[in-house]
Amino acid sequence: MLLSIHINNYTLVESLEIEFSGGTTAITGETGAGKSLVLDALGMALGDRADVDTIRHGKERAEISATFDIREIAAAQQWLQDNDFDTGDECILRRLYSTEGRSKGYINGQPCTMQQLQSLGEMLTDIHSQHEHQYLMRRDTHRRLLDEYADSTALAEKVRHSFQQWNSNHKKLQRLLERTDELTARKELLTFQVAELEQLGLERDELESLENEQQTLANAEQILVDSQSVLAICDQADDFNVRAGINRALSILATLKHKPAPLSSAEELLNSALIQVEEAISEMEHHVDRFEANPQRLQEVEERLSAIFQLSRKHRVHASQLAETLIELKSELASLTDGGNSLEALQADVDRLSNEYTACAAQLTAARTRASTLMSAEINHQLHLLSMKGAELLVATTPITDGEFRATGAEDVEFLIATNPGQPHKALQKIASGGELSRVSLAIQVVAAAHSAIPTLIFDEVDVGIGGSTADIVGQLLKQLGQRGQVISVTHQPQVAAHAHHHYRASKVVDNGGAASLMTNLNQQQRIEELARMLGGATVTEQTLSHAAELLNLAST
Repeated sequence: MLLSIHINNYTLVESLEIEFSGGTTAITGETGAGKSLVLDALGMALGDRADVDTIRHGKERAEISATFDIREIAAAQQWLQDNDFDTGDECILRRLYSTEGRSKGYINGQPCTMQQLQSLGEMLTDIHSQHEHQYLMRRDTHRRLLDEYADSTALAEKVRHSFQQWNSNHKKLQRLLERTDELTARKELLTFQVAELEQLGLERDELESLENEQQTLANAEQILVDSQSVLAICDQADDFNVRAGINRALSILATLKHKPAPLSSAEELLNSALIQVEEAISEMEHHVDRFEANPQRLQEVEERLSAIFQLSRKHRVHASQLAETLIELKSELASLTDGGNSLEALQADVDRLSNEYTACAAQLTAARTRASTLMSAEINHQLHLLSMKGAELLVATTPITDGEFRATGAEDVEFLIATNPGQPHKALQKIASGGELSRVSLAIQVVAAAHSAIPTLIFDEVDVGIGGSTADIVGQLLKQLGQRGQVISVTHQPQVAAHAHHHYRASKVVDNGGAASLMTNLNQQQRIEELARMLGGATVTEQTLSHAAELLNLAST
């Protein structure tokens, strides 16, 4: 329930604080006095878009705070807890915005986003305006109101969520099915490529080994000639060879007595060299003895290399990367092979989600069907009270027969009306009379509000175009709603205001400092005077005062 609202520097208000109570509160006043100002300011506290033009002239910023009692609003308490805001018996929503366009929101003193203000605000207030009949022209509004009446909002949300899950997986399945031919062709190609590479059987470091062997075999004759030449230089030349030369040098050094240190060192080095030369001679002799040209092996090596390089060109990779390519192709093939299983699993999942949606939608259909009859009867009762005895509204639920799933359920919901007996039911926008549309709108809003879980209901001039006994009925209806919660009504109708438990009068004061809007909580006598003004206009007579007193007395009984 709304406990109070504090407004600073908003339009005509410099500073204003209003306290509210349970029951029905009427706000009246002359046109332009600022009746709807309080509700507009409340909308700002609830996250409406900030308009810098609403900041009081000469001021830099506006500030609105609204305090709510949330002890009976479990959803709001849970929301505050889930979003890490302080919780308690009261909740304070605060909004600041400046002429520079900056806007800030706070919940219980903690900064918040406008979206958070709006989300919380929807749990705290339910606002019905004179322009709401525009929204009543839309089928989505009809569906929402019926679901609220049927207490199936949570079920409708479950259907929407179920549809989203099914639709997401259904689209995935369709994309996979559309790619089936493409995937099959790709799988066949990969199977061939993997088999080809596996048949090649390229081993680790084989390429380098083959290339070295190929170079050796291709140059076998020259290698043999050169090896023999080196061997001759080292040991077999008649005129001079390395081994003989070193041995001769060592013989000379051996005959020297009292050799200086350098010569001794040279002798040691020559001995080491001799050992190295002899080992080299042994290796070369062994090589020459075993080495032979092998044209057949050379052909085999070159054919193997040709096969390797051919596949490397086919796959557009270096020959050394063929092993990695094989691993990658095997991995992709495995994923495609598993894709068949994935396709089957996805199909099964889509079937399961389809069954879940169908079952959930069937529950919603049943709830809507039951509620549509009751809601139609309640609205028609209100229409008759509002002097539209020949009118009949039908909350129509029409099954969808195209076989397609929808997030909104398995039926269309639409309010249809016949304003006179014997006429066919038509869409609301077909109503010719603006006054009739206003009363139909009011009847729907009253029924919707009566089934709302939100404790604070606000009606902003919903009684426009209604007067006399019909206005009296409207006042009675709003009073009845106020007995189960809190109703705040901005009205031009004295009959409506007379039925309120509390009465505020908006007035405008003009002085040298400019215009300012005031809000006065009226006592019994002040209420009579205000009702008299509403009944008689600018001139208040004893007769209008008497009529006003009588009106207030009758409404109080």
